[in-house]
Amino acid sequence: MKGIAGSPWVGLEHFTMLFTGLDFLPVLKNTLIISFYKLFFGFPAPIILCLIINEVRHTFFKKAVQTVTYLPHFISWVVLAGFLIELLSPSRGPINILLQLLGIDPIFFIADVNWFRGVIVASSIWREVGWQSIIYLAAVAGINTELYDVANMDGAGRLQRIWYITIPSITPVIIIMFIFATGSIIQDDFDQIYNLLNAKVLSVGDVISTYTYREGLVNMNFGYATAVGLFKNVVAFTLVMNANFIARKFSNYAIL
Repeated sequence: MKGIAGSPWVGLEHFTMLFTGLDFLPVLKNTLIISFYKLFFGFPAPIILCLIINEVRHTFFKKAVQTVTYLPHFISWVVLAGFLIELLSPSRGPINILLQLLGIDPIFFIADVNWFRGVIVASSIWREVGWQSIIYLAAVAGINTELYDVANMDGAGRLQRIWYITIPSITPVIIIMFIFATGSIIQDDFDQIYNLLNAKVLSVGDVISTYTYREGLVNMNFGYATAVGLFKNVVAFTLVMNANFIARKFSNYAIL
C-alpha cells in the first residue's frame, strides 16, 4: 500500500525461503515426476494416433475416430473431473463394478497415492491426444504421395512405408514439438490437478501451481507466491533453450 518507493526491499528473502523451506521441495518433486510421466507417455501418443489415422482408408470411420478423439479437448476439466470421479468411484463406478465381478476389491483411484499419478497422466493423454495429433496429421498431409507410390512398386509393406517415409518426413515437426514439450516439464495443468486433488493424495499430487495458489490466494502470501512463479518460468525457459541447443547441434531443425 506504500508503493514501490515506500515499501521495504526484501531482496532474495523469498527465494531463500523457497529453497530452504520444507514445503517446496516435495512439491517440486511431485511436479517433475508427473511432468516426466506425461512427457514419456504423452508425447508419443499423438504421433502414434496420427500414424494410425493416416493408415485408415475408410473415410467415415476415419472422421469418426478424429471427432471422438478431438472432443475431450473442448470439455473443461471441471466437467471431466466430475466424470472421472464418477467413472472411478469405488462404490458405483463401472470400472470398480467390473473389478468386483472379477473378484478384485474395489480401488478408490482418485484417493489412492499409488494410483493418483497414473490417473492424472492417463486422463491428460485422453484429453489432449486427439487435439495434438492435428499438427502431425497436417505434416503428414504435406508428404509427397509419389514417395508412397514408389515404395509400393518396390514392394514395401505398410510398416516399412511408415518407418522409412512417414516418420522421417514428419521428424522436423516432432523435434519442434519436443522442444516445446520440454518447457512443460516444470509446468503443470492447474485446472486438472486442482479439480482432482484431495487431502489423501496431497503428498503425491500437490504441484507447483496448486502450491502457488494456496500461498498466494489462500494464505495471501503474494511475494512468496510470485517468487515461486518466477522460479518456474525461469526453469521452463532454460529447459526450452537447452532443448533447442541440443536439437540444433544434433540435427538441422530448431526453433532459433
